[in-house]
Amino acid sequence: MLSYHLKNALKDLRELIRITELDIKDIKEAKHDSQFERMSLKEEKLKSFEHNKASIDGAILSLMTTNPDKELTDLLNENEHLMLADLKDELATLHRVNKRYAKFVLTVGNLYNTFLEKLVPTEMQGYQKVASKESKIIEVRV
Repeated sequence: MLSYHLKNALKDLRELIRITELDIKDIKEAKHDSQFERMSLKEEKLKSFEHNKASIDGAILSLMTTNPDKELTDLLNENEHLMLADLKDELATLHRVNKRYAKFVLTVGNLYNTFLEKLVPTEMQGYQKVASKESKIIEVRV
């Protein structure tokens, strides 16, 4: 059962990495609609990974509970050890890819916020930003 959940978790992680790499490609080309379309698939894969990860944790806990005198390394077969190592590597890869994607998202978000601020200047009223009374979307000079 552990091998089954490990295999599914690896499949989910690899799919999340693939989707995030597509998101990076699309954000570079300003194809934002395709990123939003993939969002539900990404959330589905994330939920599936979390479910498989919880099942892996449960299976390992069960093995250790039924064999308290043995080390975990002795309880797992070679294939399970390899899949756990792959899982660790894929998690590190997903972390790196998500970090790259986050940098692009922050940059694009800052760009849009700067444009918006130049078009519609805001001022603080308490803790809220509101459009300035002096804001002009179009200014005509003669």
